[in-house]
Amino acid sequence: MRKLASYPFSVIYFICFGLTLVLFHPIQWLCFNLFGYKAHKRSVDLLQFCLMRCLNLLGTRFTFNNPQEIPKDKPLIIVSNHQSMYDISPIMWYMRRHHVKFVSKKELGQGIPSVSYNLRHGGSILIDRKNPRQALPEMIKFGEYIEKNNYAAVIFPEGTRSKDGKPKPFKTKGLEILIKKVPSALVVPLTVNNSWKMLRYGKFPMGIGNHIKFTVHKPLELANFTDNTKLIAQIESTIIEAIEHST
Repeated sequence: MRKLASYPFSVIYFICFGLTLVLFHPIQWLCFNLFGYKAHKRSVDLLQFCLMRCLNLLGTRFTFNNPQEIPKDKPLIIVSNHQSMYDISPIMWYMRRHHVKFVSKKELGQGIPSVSYNLRHGGSILIDRKNPRQALPEMIKFGEYIEKNNYAAVIFPEGTRSKDGKPKPFKTKGLEILIKKVPSALVVPLTVNNSWKMLRYGKFPMGIGNHIKFTVHKPLELANFTDNTKLIAQIESTIIEAIEHST
């Protein structure tokens, strides 16, 4: 019955979602080309807010629990589990004061209005997971960029989304590069819950009435760790322990 009810809401959602992406594409272009980075960032922030409002049409609620005092004058490495594309907008919106940038797969860099433009021009990087020769230098440059500007790099070490909410083992190479190239960073573990339920029926219809939760854990000062293996293990366990095992 719930799945049946989701069909009309999904149609309304996809219409609003598509129109939002199409509307903000030229807005981003104008902001970036006429007014520069700051204006472009504001347009991207507003885009994320609007995309979250589109999800509200499906009865989706968001809780972003961040009791931490995270300074704006230090670079961040935000490490998160990954359950669906619907992790992205809330992270970008609620952490917007930290200038969030993503490590994304290269396929997202083309063909998606607004999204692809921001990934190409907003400071994120696009890597070919099957081509370490391309990915390695891009990750190094990205880390140096984050360090220089005191921005926030978001990385999903699972490598791909978890379709049922159960975490996948971390692939640590990219995270290791960021740790090395952003030595003054605070590492911020972040746990996402229930985002996978948006796609529990596949790409259509959408899941309805879901409560997507984000928990920001205590930041870790890189300078306090000499063993990166132990640091990454601690990050992974912190994230995984906060994942809710629900159906």
